[in-house]
Amino acid sequence: MQLAIDATYSVDPHPSGIAIYSREILSGLAATYPGDRFLYCYRPKQFARAPKTYAVNVKRRLLLPPLPTFRAGLFHALNQRVDSRPAKRVVTTFHDLFVLTAEYSSRDFRARFAEQARRAAAQSDWIIAVSNFTAMQIVELLGFDRRRIRVIPHGVHLPNLSETRQRTKTILFVGALQIRKNVARLVEAFESLPHDWKLVLAGAPSGYGAEGIQTRIQASRARDRIVMAGYVSREELHRLYAEAAIFAFPSLDEGFGIPVLEAMAYGVPVLTSNGSALMEVAAGAAITVDPRRTDEIAEGLRQLASDDALREALAAKGRIRAEQYPWKRSVRETYLVYREASGG
Repeated sequence: MQLAIDATYSVDPHPSGIAIYSREILSGLAATYPGDRFLYCYRPKQFARAPKTYAVNVKRRLLLPPLPTFRAGLFHALNQRVDSRPAKRVVTTFHDLFVLTAEYSSRDFRARFAEQARRAAAQSDWIIAVSNFTAMQIVELLGFDRRRIRVIPHGVHLPNLSETRQRTKTILFVGALQIRKNVARLVEAFESLPHDWKLVLAGAPSGYGAEGIQTRIQASRARDRIVMAGYVSREELHRLYAEAAIFAFPSLDEGFGIPVLEAMAYGVPVLTSNGSALMEVAAGAAITVDPRRTDEIAEGLRQLASDDALREALAAKGRIRAEQYPWKRSVRETYLVYREASGG
């Protein structure tokens, strides 16, 4: 097969969720299926920054509106944007639809994103949803036929845990400072922990509502125990996961939740939300709380901070859970969708 894939979102100097997914799917497909040919397609700004050399079965192409028709049997949009039909068959990955359900972003962004999502659904023959929760939203909010949705979760690489590293009394959060991530409530809940614990917030400091969150952090009575690390490299993130004693991710809405899976892979006991897709990822391997109840978040943190045996048990369960989500599974199941969409 010759397959065209929108690689736009893989070009990101600070890769997070969708960029990580894009890179894993692109590289995994090219390596796993050397007999097929892949066109990595970039919009103009990203085309200029895209790599110049690729695997022998990969070529790059430019996406210009309106999208050209590629000599490919199928086009895969990796992030719910399809401006027109560039191939006979179109597959689109949907990661989340939070912009259609709550005010977690600016009005302009919500309007633009909502229109893109509706257009993508209308242009797609098949949709890949990264969770059952997202699949349900695609049906309910966009009216897409559930029979043409395939659920393929994100993945994770399992680190080598044979290198022992001293866990410190650190609660780690990974994600941008934004309202949807519920950082302000996490900070308030953290204030009830003993004074020998610290909270590390690793992620971009410029998300929607970040100014108010930073104001809350500065006013916290535990301010001297809160570290705002900002965006960190993968190497630094590896160190933070390896040293943290607790991972806290009480997000209000997630289409999947890669940081939860990464923390589990590193053997960090997890506290997360009991809603959206996070319950699917946690699946009994984490403490789950109502993210809108600060008292529940605080109680969960206190339980983990005071109970070594509980932390060890959840760390073991989490590692087993993470083992079920290798990226190679995501790549293989994505390719099967291509085969299905192309008639076998």
